Amino acid sequence: MIAEDTALKSANRFDASLTQDGRYRLLIEAVTDYAIYMLDPDGRVTSWNPGAQRFKGYTASEIIGRHFSEFYVEEDRKSGLPARALATSAREGKFESEGWRIRKDGSRFWAHVVIDPIRSPDGQLVGFAKITRDLTERRAAEQRLKQNEEQFRLLVQGVTDYALYMLDPQGRVNSWNLGAERIKQYRADEIIGQHFSKFYTENDRQKGDPQNALDTARREGRFEKEGWRVRKDGTQFWASVIIDAIRDETGVLIGFAKITRDITERRETQKALDQTREALAHSQKMDAIGQLTGGIAHDFNNLLMVILGSLELVGRRLPDDERIATLISNATQAAQRGAALTQRMLAFARRQDLDLRPVDVPDLVGGMTDLLQRSLGPSVSIETHFPPKLNFVHADANQLEMALLNLAVNARDAMPGGGNIVIAAREETVKGRSQGRLKAGRYVCLSVKDTGEGMDRATLRRAMEPFFTTKGVGRGTGLGLSMVHGMTEQSGGRFVLNSQKGEGTTAEIWLPVAKAAKAAERERTIRDGAPHTRPLVVLAVDDDGLVLMNTTVMLQDMGHTVFEATSGNQALDILRREQSVDLVITDHAMPKMTGVQLAAAIKAERPGLPIILATGYAELPAGEDAELPKLGKPFGQQELMQAVAAAMVN
Repeated sequence: MIAEDTALKSANRFDASLTQDGRYRLLIEAVTDYAIYMLDPDGRVTSWNPGAQRFKGYTASEIIGRHFSEFYVEEDRKSGLPARALATSAREGKFESEGWRIRKDGSRFWAHVVIDPIRSPDGQLVGFAKITRDLTERRAAEQRLKQNEEQFRLLVQGVTDYALYMLDPQGRVNSWNLGAERIKQYRADEIIGQHFSKFYTENDRQKGDPQNALDTARREGRFEKEGWRVRKDGTQFWASVIIDAIRDETGVLIGFAKITRDITERRETQKALDQTREALAHSQKMDAIGQLTGGIAHDFNNLLMVILGSLELVGRRLPDDERIATLISNATQAAQRGAALTQRMLAFARRQDLDLRPVDVPDLVGGMTDLLQRSLGPSVSIETHFPPKLNFVHADANQLEMALLNLAVNARDAMPGGGNIVIAAREETVKGRSQGRLKAGRYVCLSVKDTGEGMDRATLRRAMEPFFTTKGVGRGTGLGLSMVHGMTEQSGGRFVLNSQKGEGTTAEIWLPVAKAAKAAERERTIRDGAPHTRPLVVLAVDDDGLVLMNTTVMLQDMGHTVFEATSGNQALDILRREQSVDLVITDHAMPKMTGVQLAAAIKAERPGLPIILATGYAELPAGEDAELPKLGKPFGQQELMQAVAAAMVN
């Protein structure tokens, strides 16, 4: 009894030194989900709260003065874990672990334990604060675990990682721990007695959020929320806040226990993760749509080539009849519109054949300003803002002009009452790989900004999808932005849309800065017009019978002799048999043997034989023969004539 009385007196003196007017004791005694008690430097229990009695089964009179190692399982006691726990706490400032513990009746429970050293003002170790939580239910119910663990962590880590303090019924601070000082920057003597609403933003105070929080906790027993809070220096942090109502034995409200955690970093990490996931999902969707669109456009190009070529040949053979000529002209224009449509589809799918070379952006924009103004009308004004010096970009000038025209027309349509369009450019350096998947390097950001109605988030997410349009039936194909997206991606850049409803839209085309221009390109031998060549023996190769027949007829109409092959192997057999062949025109996208593979085989057997590669899109894998002359599908007789003449000259 004497030892127990001595321990109790020691505990009372220690409690009095910490709690001053007893408020801290009220907070600890109100907690029943945690065993919170004190140990002397040797590990003997010196205080015992209701939570400890509920968890362990011991009353205060049964346990005070006994060593805390009685709560450990036999194997942990033999291994010296209790002594190591105290030593670790004293040496490192905290001991924290999970493991099996034993109740008075011998049953086990899974506990999360925190032991903090308690030191006098001169630094002498005078004991330990021990907090234990029963987490056994976690193994049976994951959802309940999360709730219990969060409540547990909020309390036991409160010494340094949490702001743990009490409020009186009116909301004035009347206790303050080290975690609160670290997070909110106020010392206890600066904040005790002041209202907790000073931690809220001015806007939240005006809305009455502090009082609403207390009212909720008073009415429901608990208030929990996340939001912005303000430190002493005025900086803001994102906080997770819990307020529990504290009542005495008669149920009268005597104050609130408030726990605050700074989770700014976690919020920013989660925000970045969500953005990355959203970008990845969007990228995967666009890639899938691009593959489908590219495949459809490639096949459609072959059909259009047959239609356009046949119409051209039929028009030459029919007698002069104005009505028939009008019908053929209408059919040709419709097919050409289809060809333009497939070209936009291929641009979105990043499979068009680009002529990439250094482009002077200010010069290009200046050269098309008149065209833009005529296209947009007098109600729209155009401004250009370019720095005095701007590097050339690596791009296809024609496709870039088309992209700018598309963006300008979209901007005009978003400003039915007129407005202003600003075309600007700036240079940026990307380090590493950016969130927009740009490689490291120098880029020019060419932007088109309007003062129109803008887009909501749902529209913005779908804006670059092919065939998506908000303009209504007959007013657009929905391929303008998807074409710009595909062109910039294929050029090694990035297309970015920024828009908010009612605040206009800014479209940004990011293009890589061109490397030092090579020596002047050799002049083209074949100019626009109708070049003539001597009659040739041509081998035409295509696995599509309709396209092959159309190509053959056009070549024959030009005066050439034609051999036909529907596969690479058949073409090689003809070449071995017919030494008189002067030129090979082959499709690239053929099964078993592609056009590039066929060209390599021909070069091995007939070096120097001219070869033209006909392709529906820029489908050559990286590293393939880039020197082969290409003929883009769909092509007419004029394009075929120029390609043949160029191949024979080169």
